[in-house]
Amino acid sequence: MQYFYIEPDVAGGLGPHTILDSSVHPPMVRKLHYVVEGWTVEVLVTTFPCYLVTDKAQRALQEMSFSGASFADVEVTTSEEFHEDLPNQKLPPLVWLKVYGRAGHDDFGIAANHLLVISNRVLDLLESLGIPFAVVEPYDGK
Repeated sequence: MQYFYIEPDVAGGLGPHTILDSSVHPPMVRKLHYVVEGWTVEVLVTTFPCYLVTDKAQRALQEMSFSGASFADVEVTTSEEFHEDLPNQKLPPLVWLKVYGRAGHDDFGIAANHLLVISNRVLDLLESLGIPFAVVEPYDGK
C-alpha cells in the first residue's frame, strides 16, 4: 500500500477552552476547543497538533474500517473575523480525529517530523469528499 504526507488546510486555531500539556512535544491535548477563522470546503482541517474532520468524512471513514485513529468530541466556535468575512457561512459538524497509528503501517499515523501520514485508500476517500487545499506528497518513510 502507498502512503502520503498530507498537510490539511488550517481553518482556525486552538481556543481558550483547550486543555493541553505543553511540557511535551508535540503538546498532549486532553480537551480540544477549535476556533474557526475561515472556511472552505475541506473535510479535513488542522491546527497543530490536532486534526478535525466533518461528520460526513467521519461516517465515510467508519464505513471503510480504517486504522490508526479514533474520533472524539470537540468544542467548535467561530472567531469575530469569521463572522465579518463569512456572515452567511454555515459550518458542517466537526469531530476530532485523534491519530495514534504508525506512519506507513496504519491508515493514519504521525511521522517523526510530526506530519500526518495517510494510506492511499484514505487519500482516495478524502479527495472524493473534498480536500482541494491540502498539500499531499508521497511518504518517504521518515
